[in-house]
Amino acid sequence: MEALVKTNFNFDGQKNLYVGKVRDVYNIDDEYLAMVVSDRISAFDVVLPKGIPYKGQVLNQIAAKFLDATSSIVPNWKIATPDPMVTIGHLCEPFKVEMVIRGYLSGHAWREYKNGKRSLCGVALPEGMKENDKFPQPIITPTTKEAVGHDEDISKEEIISLGLVAKQDYEQLEKYTLALFERGTQMAKERGLILVDTKYEFGKKDDKIYLIDEIHTPDSSRYFYLEGYEERQKRGEAQRQLSKEFVREWLMENGFSGQEGQKVPEMTPEIINKISERYIELYENIVGEKFNKNETINLIERIENNVSNWIKSTK
Repeated sequence: MEALVKTNFNFDGQKNLYVGKVRDVYNIDDEYLAMVVSDRISAFDVVLPKGIPYKGQVLNQIAAKFLDATSSIVPNWKIATPDPMVTIGHLCEPFKVEMVIRGYLSGHAWREYKNGKRSLCGVALPEGMKENDKFPQPIITPTTKEAVGHDEDISKEEIISLGLVAKQDYEQLEKYTLALFERGTQMAKERGLILVDTKYEFGKKDDKIYLIDEIHTPDSSRYFYLEGYEERQKRGEAQRQLSKEFVREWLMENGFSGQEGQKVPEMTPEIINKISERYIELYENIVGEKFNKNETINLIERIENNVSNWIKSTK
């Protein structure tokens, strides 16, 4: 199996290339973005040294399905998916914050709570909660969107006072975030899942707000299995998760948590195959359909042809 870890295309009308942790984003004529979802995998804000076959296809296809399923709530950037690993959409000016929304006390929120914090991003947290307890209602805990390094927690008041997002726009982002999370929660429940927390990114084009990037994927979201959730909470047991938390856990078990001086453990073929299988399992559970593996031979050539043909069709 071949994993796509790097691209360097030169498409007709290409203005520039932005290489993110996982995505390679091509600006076409300052009008479209061609987002190639690679098989790179990141954890603790570090890109791991080896790619995971089919991961890019999994993420791209989940995001495409959820973008289509939520387009009645908020306009989104997606125009086409000419390749299983590529989405093409509107070029928007991104807002400089990520809208994180949490329905349950898990992950980063739990770590802060366990350390005694009772406020997160300016939102008061109830006393007496346990890990993975449900909040009385979902809370929005935004972060900064950093080009390099860790994103930082930030409050609504700070976002507005620093001029990162205008007050009117930010309040609209909050409304969209709550509505998207409600839709995602409903869709997860239909699949026997709980949407625990997620993040949304938004941008503007021609003074109109668009939902951009991925949505409800296991890289941007945490899911629990609905069956057995209550019983596990009562017994104080860990919840069965559908997210890339298992990758973080494997890294931490092997002495890596993103701290300076730590070394990423060896990614053996067995580990890579196991992670690939878990991503496919995530897809099938979240989407409710069998995952069809696309051929991984000649990935570069296939993607280049599919995107080039789409660009030609717009001329």
